[in-house]
Amino acid sequence: MAGLSRRAFLATTTALAGSFALPNDLLARSLAAPLTPSGAPSTLQQTIRLSQTANQQYRNLVAAPGEPYIVRTDLLGQQPNPKRAAARRSLAYLGHFSDIHIVDAQSPGRLEPLIAVAASFIDASRPQDTMTVQVLAQMVEAVDALSTSPLTGAPMNAALNTGDSADSRNSLELQWCIDMLDGRSVVPNSGKRGEYQGVQVWDEADYVYHPDNPGLNEFGTRGFPAVPGVLQAAVDQNVESVGLRVPWFTVYGNHDTLFMGNIQVESALASWAINDRKSSLWPATVNLMANWWASNSSMFQQLVNTIRARNEFFAGVHTVTANPERKIFDQAGFMQAHLKSPATPGPVGHGFTQQNVDTGQTWWKTDVTDWLRVFGLDTCNQVTGADGAVPQDQFDWLRSELEQAQAEKKLAIVCSHHNSYTLENVAEPAIGPSQNLIHSDEFVAMLLEFPNLVAWVNGHTHINTITAHPRAGSGGFWEITTASCVDYPQQQQVIEIVDNRDSTLSIFTTTVDHQSSAAWNQGDYSQAGLASLSRQLAANAWQFEPLPRQGSALDRNCELLLPAPFDLSAITEKQLEREHAVSRARLLAGDVRRPQQ
Repeated sequence: MAGLSRRAFLATTTALAGSFALPNDLLARSLAAPLTPSGAPSTLQQTIRLSQTANQQYRNLVAAPGEPYIVRTDLLGQQPNPKRAAARRSLAYLGHFSDIHIVDAQSPGRLEPLIAVAASFIDASRPQDTMTVQVLAQMVEAVDALSTSPLTGAPMNAALNTGDSADSRNSLELQWCIDMLDGRSVVPNSGKRGEYQGVQVWDEADYVYHPDNPGLNEFGTRGFPAVPGVLQAAVDQNVESVGLRVPWFTVYGNHDTLFMGNIQVESALASWAINDRKSSLWPATVNLMANWWASNSSMFQQLVNTIRARNEFFAGVHTVTANPERKIFDQAGFMQAHLKSPATPGPVGHGFTQQNVDTGQTWWKTDVTDWLRVFGLDTCNQVTGADGAVPQDQFDWLRSELEQAQAEKKLAIVCSHHNSYTLENVAEPAIGPSQNLIHSDEFVAMLLEFPNLVAWVNGHTHINTITAHPRAGSGGFWEITTASCVDYPQQQQVIEIVDNRDSTLSIFTTTVDHQSSAAWNQGDYSQAGLASLSRQLAANAWQFEPLPRQGSALDRNCELLLPAPFDLSAITEKQLEREHAVSRARLLAGDVRRPQQ
């Protein structure tokens, strides 16, 4: 470690060994080893593509060649230095999760039957809904395997989750997501063990995929496979996650804020979500809604309605297992669930503190390293609509904080759920207090005032997208949007900021597939097998236009160059090596804690 003297190395090792409860000699050997680029699987080595080109026909997935980094100089204004690769040093290395969408497909609170009558509810049921926990577990394994950079070997500092952890504000969905990131095990069955209770096994629900009998509807016509027993296998499986070994931080997504990401939660809907009636046909859904939400019925009529519902006087209502743990969480509940998360990998609250809960402030900041500050925003509309905006109070706060970070010569990253293409929601409450909402053009213009703001990291659209935002004259920042765990291509990413030591920075983005085979093997209901099947089903779910969600080659594995915002030599080799030592010790401690396979 060239930046640290022998005495400083020994002192650093001793201090870190104590902090992470590691044997001193074990840690010393680890820290003395040079940084080595990770050879763990990523899309640099292998991609996953459809087996053939066809129209309205089910296709398998196959392994395809990897994709090298594509150099993008949109913000540099000149040709990059060809010698930069030999000079570069890693300043920060991050994991990026977004749009995980854990689904409790058995919940009575989901409105799947409305797919038949309202296009806006198309995502109320996907063919792969029961396998979202398996997908996240395998994605955590893939990102954790890349806990050292494939480019420089630098250790990962932290991971960012930019929202939509839960699909329908279900407390179990949120807890399953947190548990997978933290490294716990989950049985994703909110109903009765040994039985799947949901629309995918009810024949009359002709708008969804039926794995036991796909010939019931268009899914069979399009070649979706018969996969008998897969639904019960998926929800009854004990899903194990290796967990992340680095601190992870999170923000709200629209699905963490509004029901199904679009509408406010009424008290009757909250009651419905935990009770034992689940509808499979839209007339029954509307009937239940009318019965339970009617505000002018007499006590006698309400009693009649309840008796009718209980005795199934109309078709399409099933008795399922009630579960109070399915309760719909509120805004404070989202933060409280993260505050209950264990201190390892931490941090407790994952960006949120008890002060956030007490004040209702749903945004935060954190220093990932001594020279990188990350800001987490809540861009979700509280009234209606999937898209977002930046409330005036957050806008003013962020501007002030960016000014301070710039004065302190800290690089800055903003993370939010919504991106610049979806920051246009204008809905305000009809009654009660409201504030000005800032939309995309004004928000981007503000960010461009700060050269130290190098990246805006987000999600929401489920599409890999990288957008250059140029500043008049030169420079600007990169907007990096990752895909989703629920829709094809089911990819997330790792992001690394490097100093080229020539007055430029490079941000490397690498897309990551979850740890499961490209081609699903018939009958493989293992954890990795179900994740593989989920990706295959998602690739064929024509309603969601899966192929464009990959993005172009310019939106995946890229080197994004921009001018350095200040003299980066102010970050000394000694500081950098100490930061790497802390992160390497944390990763080693995570290895030691894990049960040996």
